[in-house]
Amino acid sequence: MIERIQQKEQAILVGICHREQKKEQMLEYLEELKLLTYSSGAIPVKVFTQNIHNYDPATLIGKGKAAEIKAYVEEHPDVDMVIFDEELSPSQQRNLERETKRKILDRTGLILDIFAGRAQTAYAKTQVELAQYEYLLPRLAGMWTHLEKQRGGIGLRGPGESEIETDRRRARNRIALLKDRLAEIDKQMNSQRKNRGQFIRVSLVGYTNAGKSTLMNLLSKSDVYAEDTLFATLDTTVRKITFETTPFLLSDTVGFIRKLPTFLVEAFKSTLDEVREADILLHVIDISHPSFEDHIKSVNETLIELKAIDKPIIHVFNKTDLYRVADDDGYLHPVSLDDMKKSWIAKNHPHSVFISAAGKSNIDELRRVMLNLIKQEYKVRYPYTQFGV
Repeated sequence: MIERIQQKEQAILVGICHREQKKEQMLEYLEELKLLTYSSGAIPVKVFTQNIHNYDPATLIGKGKAAEIKAYVEEHPDVDMVIFDEELSPSQQRNLERETKRKILDRTGLILDIFAGRAQTAYAKTQVELAQYEYLLPRLAGMWTHLEKQRGGIGLRGPGESEIETDRRRARNRIALLKDRLAEIDKQMNSQRKNRGQFIRVSLVGYTNAGKSTLMNLLSKSDVYAEDTLFATLDTTVRKITFETTPFLLSDTVGFIRKLPTFLVEAFKSTLDEVREADILLHVIDISHPSFEDHIKSVNETLIELKAIDKPIIHVFNKTDLYRVADDDGYLHPVSLDDMKKSWIAKNHPHSVFISAAGKSNIDELRRVMLNLIKQEYKVRYPYTQFGV
């Protein structure tokens, strides 16, 4: 008997242009939303955009645009869901579901679903489940009607599917239990971090899909999971590395992203403690991305929130083999390493190194910069000893 291949879910994407978000930025966020949709396992088949001055309290986008989306899904019954790049209130989500007869997700819900599919360890799964419950709690009243009709699929993994009959009280109890469980694991992880206290600690940070895990594998000669997709890894990985007899610890953390809700950062607080307690940060940046400056800004905002922005930071501009600049005629050309070092990028970001982790290009220079900074940190910590130097 030939098994039927399960079809990927099809999604409509909706972006909104408003006073705080101009058209260019909306289109850029929609491109990122497409990548998130692909990462979740769905296929974006149509994009709707809307220019508004004030959000409609009932549907966010207004009755006219909601009717337009409804007409499209009625003509295309294979469409399974509508994904909004803006955060929806519980009532807006319910109203849109009633109007379109389709699953409705916002950006946060989509990211949570990706996290649910990517979490590997019990700790990461607990963090994701806590974030899911905190996201779903105000939406529980409207979840049951559509969940009873539709089983499984993107946006419905984890507690959203398995706890259909859970009321708010039981959900709050579950949240409290998960927080207690995470607090207990936090104590164990804090104890582990204290035991590693004699070593200088370097932490990889950066926008999601910047190449952190690939660089981690290259520097540590390990086999950390790396893939060209958003949020390929959620769990923190720590490796002991030695450069020229100088030992240190290198950790890889979850990637950052724009519009990441505060409660999600809080759910991954312990994972991000590796960043908070690191001595040196390696900020990995995908220089080939047209919005890499915005990515730097987003990561810096998260570092400010974590109170880690004042640490020594090495800006590692990755994927230089893919970096192109346009000439006066609009043609794109590769840029030499020497020209990158003389560019405004290097001048605006001290301790800058330009590499290609995938191509193993200029890694020796990165090692030299890291080693010099690590030795400086050891001298500050152990001024009367030659440990690690």
